[in-house]
Formats: sequence, structure tokens, C-alpha cells
Amino acid sequence: DAGSSVEEMEFSWDEYLEDTGATAAPHGSFKHVDTSLQNGFAPGMKLEVAVKSDQNTYWVATIITTCGQLLLLRYDGYGEDRKADFWCDIMTADLHPIGWCEQNKKILKVPEGIKDKIPDQEEFLQRVVKGACSAPANLLEGLHRGKNPLDLIAPGSRLELQNVRDSLEAWIVNVVENVGGRLKLRYEGLDDSDKFDQWLFYLDPFLHQVGWAAQHGYSLQPPLAIRSLKSEADWQEILKKVKEEEEESSVPTDLFKDKPVIGVHSFSEGMKLEAVDPMAPFVISPATVLKVYNEKYFMIEIDDLRPERTTSQSYICHVNSAGIFPVQWSLKNGLHLSPPPGYPGQDFDWADYLKQCGAEAAPQSCFPSLTSSDHGFKENMKLEAVNPVDPEEVCIATVTKLKDSYLWLQLEGSKKPVPDCIVSVESMNIFPVGWCETNGYQLRPPRKAIVNKQKKIAVVQPEKQILSSRTVHDGLKNQELNSSDSVVINGKYCCPKIYFNHRCFSGPYLNKGRIAELPQSVGPGNCVLVLKEVLTLLINAAYKPSRVLRELQLDEEAAWHGHGETLKAKYKGKSYRATVEVVRTADRVADFCRKTCIKLECCPNLFGPQMVLDKCSENCSVLTKTKYTHYYGKRKNKRIGRPPGGHSNLEVAMKKPNKRRKRRKHFFVHKKKRSSTSVDNTPAGSPQVSEKKSLSSSPTQSELSHSLAQDRDKRKRKLRTFSFSDDENKPPSPKDMKMEAAEKLQLDSNPLEWSVADVVRFLKSTDCAPLARIFLDQEIDGQALLLLTLPTVQECMDLKLGPAIKLCHHIERVKLAFYQQFAN
Repeated sequence: DAGSSVEEMEFSWDEYLEDTGATAAPHGSFKHVDTSLQNGFAPGMKLEVAVKSDQNTYWVATIITTCGQLLLLRYDGYGEDRKADFWCDIMTADLHPIGWCEQNKKILKVPEGIKDKIPDQEEFLQRVVKGACSAPANLLEGLHRGKNPLDLIAPGSRLELQNVRDSLEAWIVNVVENVGGRLKLRYEGLDDSDKFDQWLFYLDPFLHQVGWAAQHGYSLQPPLAIRSLKSEADWQEILKKVKEEEEESSVPTDLFKDKPVIGVHSFSEGMKLEAVDPMAPFVISPATVLKVYNEKYFMIEIDDLRPERTTSQSYICHVNSAGIFPVQWSLKNGLHLSPPPGYPGQDFDWADYLKQCGAEAAPQSCFPSLTSSDHGFKENMKLEAVNPVDPEEVCIATVTKLKDSYLWLQLEGSKKPVPDCIVSVESMNIFPVGWCETNGYQLRPPRKAIVNKQKKIAVVQPEKQILSSRTVHDGLKNQELNSSDSVVINGKYCCPKIYFNHRCFSGPYLNKGRIAELPQSVGPGNCVLVLKEVLTLLINAAYKPSRVLRELQLDEEAAWHGHGETLKAKYKGKSYRATVEVVRTADRVADFCRKTCIKLECCPNLFGPQMVLDKCSENCSVLTKTKYTHYYGKRKNKRIGRPPGGHSNLEVAMKKPNKRRKRRKHFFVHKKKRSSTSVDNTPAGSPQVSEKKSLSSSPTQSELSHSLAQDRDKRKRKLRTFSFSDDENKPPSPKDMKMEAAEKLQLDSNPLEWSVADVVRFLKSTDCAPLARIFLDQEIDGQALLLLTLPTVQECMDLKLGPAIKLCHHIERVKLAFYQQFAN
């Protein structure tokens, strides 16, 4: 119909994994993808950095973590203290290699924060710089500054590709397209003809920088397949042109430093083995070493006994080539070996065949170890894989079988159905879930596409405004599609590795045993995908996954600038889902991980972009759940510095709310009624307070004085009703009060103007220093501090009466000093 519209079927990995009941292969299993995200800098490298407090001075810093063009640095002298770590952008920060200050007459000066730790600056510098690895100068200066190495392989760049039919020859190839390190290559001289194009990952052993052939004694010759398309004079003219334009199109040589090193083989001509044809990797067949070129390369041919055959399946190999096995490998692993075409009968026997051919089997010593138990792949896992029949296609793949270090993959959605492919776990033609989306490449969806469905929400807090998790997701998705660089995996959108530090305190929500079973790390990769995987692992490692999901879900009333992702949990046969905020840029990852740890009441270092090697900087080994939750527990939905968060987007697959849910509803409504009757019992910064006192803007002195006076009177009335049944709950005696009243507080600045950091600094100077973290977590500034009362402190910080009274005593001192010094 003219007015009708059809909703485009959009593939969703999340929905697909849920519907198939499968899991994604871990990101850490794809080492070539991991390598492609590295930026040339490495943890442990040192450089000279401008000191923030004095831009005219510099100090030596060490790289802690790298992420695209972002570096996490720590000034030397802080030791294991990570509190002063800072992120900087290579493109904009004042960074230089070691020795730059001396060469350019710049001042090296110890930062103020560690001045007392370094009595002798010269001696300290000599000690830390001696034997240190400096960050490469070419990555800090010039044209390559701040660029991810992969960005340097741009369309138009030239490389040399060895001939797979004759490894002693190579020819120039042009980069047509670069998709996350996977290159579409076209032979030099073919111009716009794509008939002979090839796709190779940039770390492929047969791919080199221009000039490699001449350096290693190989000849530059176009492959036989294209040689007849031009005259010899034309090919020589093309070579001459390439040499003239070499500087413009060259790729830095250090880009290939992480390529696998090809070892020395011990094969001889005529040896028999089992092999997989890389052009059609569907079966294992008998093969023969046809030719040995040198100590590195040899040619094998798939056996074919038919007398009428006109072509052969032969290709170049090296000792580390995938898909070559010793004789009897298939039999030992319970696999089918396809007899050579023309072999009499179907029951193939190696002993008879070797005798018939008069050949010997390649000894076991010719093959490096085939076993690899730590690759992380398991049956039924999902990933993305190149279709060997049509390398333009990247398809959804399922691991159907595992043998040693080889996978059998079933490809879904390919234009032409293909049998299960046999690939090495180290293949550069397989990628983690989400790789295509991250790099802006079309993934072939399954034939019956799984689409995002509209979900019905079960509201946990009826008095909150309902916001559909799907609506949040769609809004963010549209926002993301409008950003030209949001799908780029390099640069600031690339998340560093997230480490699970198993020794750290796991808190009341997370099961210590399950945490210990988590992988050592996740990532690197796209920020949203990596953090989503981390949070999913944490939810599954909880005593009650639904409760952790509830703690993590998006606070719809608070300001947020991340990315809404739908996470799921299953508990006692019921399915739960909620929208959770994850950050999208690398510079916010460390803070996101730390704040999430605090939400879950575990050690702030339990997971994050830094590995805890020995002792945790938080000294969390001494914590017990009782000690930890005494100060930090049970306060997630009672924030003071920001509006209290709701749970309206948590959804659970239930037909009817149970009785427990109804009681909870009554409780929340009761809280709302109570908080609407009095400002004193409402956390400062909440919608009710903002509405009544306009605290988001600066309140007038009369308004604030009146409010504080009410708080003080109310607190006096409240104190009379408390029970003094034990020493802990007993308030200070009159004698103590007189002594404390005598300790008048002299303030240097108006508390109304205090930041959160100022409030924390003040608390750390008192005997309530352990509570400073709560004020930092809940972002309590000076205005909020002056509105705190004993009931509010008890309710929102979940403190016992004794510590609450002690804290309120210091708050009263600040209020009194405010009245005396600034109220008039």
C-alpha cells in the first residue's frame, strides 16, 4: 500500500544469544584483535610530562594503561599509590620522551604531592631513569603523534604480498579498505579491477612493508594469474612509479613488529601428512610435501590420484601454518579423513597408502604442539567468522566441535550454504561478537533475523514515572548513529583491558567463589561492549543476580551521559531485566569501574583497568562484610548529594506481582508521604527539596538560616526520644558537651561555597574521617552538609546512633561557625 511502511529487521546479538541460549566466545581468545588495538605505547614506559599545577615544569611519569590515544599516567615517586593517576590525550597533552627536558633546557621539578618523599631530586631521577624504557619519540611528535598504528594503513597505502603459489616471489598491493586491521588488497597495476582482490589481516605472515622483498633476496614479480594482463615493460614502469611514490604511500615498519615469527621447519620433499585446504577448509585430506624452498617455506599439495586431473590444490606453508597435521591425527581424534579422489574404496588406511606410494610419513617432530587448552573456546559458543568461499562475507558462527587447537564452525546466513569450516584458534579470520558492528562492517545475519522486541515493563516503584528500557535504548541508538565516530573502535572509544582482581574484597552481594572463576581480564575493545560483558559476568557471580541488577540499574532522575544497555538476570526461575548506564569513552572507564564497585559494596579495585599484582592499595584484605557495610552498606537508594534513584525500569517476567511486591509498593508510598511533609527528612538535592527551597540555585541567607534553625530545633526534640540502653547509643554527657562547645571552629571560607572535595577534606580532619568516603560517594557539598540532621544522617547513611551523633556534632560546629562568621 502507498501509505504503509515496513520496519527494517535489525539483528541484535543480545536477543540472538538469549533466544539461542548460547554464550559469546571471550574477547581475550582473539589475540590478533587484542594486538590491533595497541597504540605503540606499553605499560612501564616512561616519559616527561608537564606538571598540572605548574605548566612550566615537568616530571617523569610511568604509563600504567593505554587505550587508543589515551594514556593513564602516574608521576614517579607515588609508588603503588594510584590515587594520583591521571588520563591524558597524546594529541593535546604536553608529553615528551625521556631526556627532552635536558635537551631543551626545561625544568624537571618534583610535584607538590610527593615533594616530602623525594629529598634528593637528582639522585632519584638517576635511579628511576637508569635502564628505563622511554616512550618512542615518533609516537609523541610529528605526523604519527597520537595515531593508532592501524590508522596509518589508509586506503592508498602500499604493501608487499608474498605469492601463495611461489613464496620466493612477491608483488606490490594497494590497500583498498581497512576494517579494523582486516585489509582489502588489490595488486598494483590492476587499477579498478577487483577480480583478484584479497582480504588479509594486517598481521598475516605473508604481508610485509614495501622493500621487504629486496631486503630478503626475493624477486618482485606479479603473480602468474595476472602477469599476462600487461607487458613486461608495463610491469617495470609500474615498479618505477612505486619507487618514486614510496615515501607517500609507505607504512611504518614498526607496525609489523607483532607479526608471528616464522620458525625453521624440518620437512623434506615427498613426506606425507594430513592437511586442510585453506581455500576450502571443510575436510581433512592426505597431502604431500611437493617442494622445499628454504628453511622457512615449503609447498604442499592435496593428494589427487585421478589420472585425468588437470589442476592441483597446492599452496605455500611454513612450520606454523594452520591446517597441517601428522599422519593418523584424524584417527586419534575420532575424525573423518577424506580419501584422495581416485582412491579405491572408502576405507582409507595410512599404512597401505604409504606402502602404495612408497613414501614416508612426516615425523611428529615436524609439527609444533597442537594442543592448546587455554584458548577459552567451548562448544556452542558464538563468534563472527569470514566465509572462506566468499571472503567479503563475515557471518555469525557457532563452535560445533573442538579438537586440540582447532575449531569446527557452522556459518549462518551466508549467501550460499557451506559445510562446517575447520579453523585454528589463532586464525585471523575469526572475530569476537560485536566486531563487525564496532568497525562499521556488515555482518551477515541469520536467515530468520532476531529483532529487538517491545518489552512490557513490570514497575517496581509505582510512584515513579515509568520509562521504558526500550525507549531509552532506542533514543541512545539514534543518538549514536548521528555521531560520525561512535562506531570507531580506536581512539577514545576503545576500552582498555578490565582486570578481575580475585584477591580483593568481594562484598555482600558477590559470591567469592564465583568471582574466583571469572577470567583474569576482559577486553580490550569497544567501551560499551566490554563493560557490558564485565557487568554481565558480575551479575552472574552474585548470590542473588536480580539484586545486583537492581543495584546497577539506571537512575532515571539523575543526570547521566553514558549509554543505556539492557542487562538481564535469572534468579529462582524468573527473568529480570533493567537498563544500566555504561560509559562510552575510555577516559571514564576507570572512574566507572570504581563507582560500580562502591555501588556493590566491594573493594574499589575488585575490577578495573589496573591489575592488583600483590597487595591492594585499599588494604581490603582486612575487611569483613560487617566492618565494610557498617560504613558503606545499605544506602544505595538514599543519596544525599543527588536525587534518590528509582527502579522503575527494572522489569521482571511475571504474570502477577506477588504479595511481597505489594508490600514493597506500600513501603515506597509511605516513604513518599513522609518525605513530602517535612524538608528535614528529605535528602538534600532531591526533587522535593529543590522544589521547596530551590537549592539548585543559591538560596538566600534568610531561607537557609530559617531552614537550619528548624533543623536544629527538630533535632533537639528528637534527641529526647532516643533510648540510652547501652554505651554506644549514649549521647555525650553534659561535661563532654561543655568541653566540645569550647572548641570553636574557625572557618577560612563560607561553607555554602564548599565543594564535595572541601567537605571531604574537613571530615578527614576530624575523628569521623572513616565516613569521608560516604560523603564523596554521595557527592555532598557545602549546601547539602548544612542541611543534614540526625534523622537524615541515620536514614540516608544507615549509621548507628553513636557514629551518627558524633558526625552530627561536627556538622553542628560547622553550622555554628557559619552563623557567627558568614550568616550576617
